[in-house]
Amino acid sequence: MANMLNILYFLITITYGIIIGSFLNVCIYRIPKNESIVVVRSHCMSCGKQIKWYDLVPLVSFLILKGKCRYCKAKLSWQYPAVEALNGILYGIVVFANGFNTVSILYCLASSALLALAIIDWRTYEIPPSFNIFIGILGIIRLTLDYSNWQNYVIGFVSVSGFLLAILLITKGRGMGGGDVKLMAAAGLLLGWKLVILSLGLGCVLGSLIHLTLMYVQKKDRVLAFGPYLSLGIYISMICGEQIIDWYLRMFM
Repeated sequence: MANMLNILYFLITITYGIIIGSFLNVCIYRIPKNESIVVVRSHCMSCGKQIKWYDLVPLVSFLILKGKCRYCKAKLSWQYPAVEALNGILYGIVVFANGFNTVSILYCLASSALLALAIIDWRTYEIPPSFNIFIGILGIIRLTLDYSNWQNYVIGFVSVSGFLLAILLITKGRGMGGGDVKLMAAAGLLLGWKLVILSLGLGCVLGSLIHLTLMYVQKKDRVLAFGPYLSLGIYISMICGEQIIDWYLRMFM
């Protein structure tokens, strides 16, 4: 019975992730354009027709409509089902790694913010402040719930962000973006100093490897959006950061 309940909770978590992923698509499209994510109703980007509620069911509606607008038959972006499905998967992995608890809820919500800001930063080279504020609020909640270890989160808030801020000031914005600094401050408040340092290390390694590959294969520009790689580093730290640190200490210390 306990296993059945765990499976049920796991599936519910993934379903919530998919539903929230649908809202993330709204954020990804509208926030860079300074459009309201609440007031303006969902509409087709081609014909402008308002979309009925039954055409907004995550994943299902896209499949039923065969990836086309019901009215003008324009092709819909594969981003819609991809983000919905990926957000559900991210939620599932978080819960699988950390169990069903309050920290997992905070990490799931943070995962959504990281996914959305990564896509926006990839496209625009800017991280909207609202996502950093949201992750920071999650960090304050985490600190409050684990107040006896408040130093861990306060040090995390300044350890990596202070280092990145120094780079930003020294290079006058050419070596680092202000959004990246704020992202790591918020992440440090959520993760604590050990995991946020690990996040930076992972982000740097992944950024170097992936971007160099893209430069070679797709002739990408040298300038890279650092937010997606930092986000990936933060996510990895949320699901297995402690294990990585323990492995490193056993191997090299």
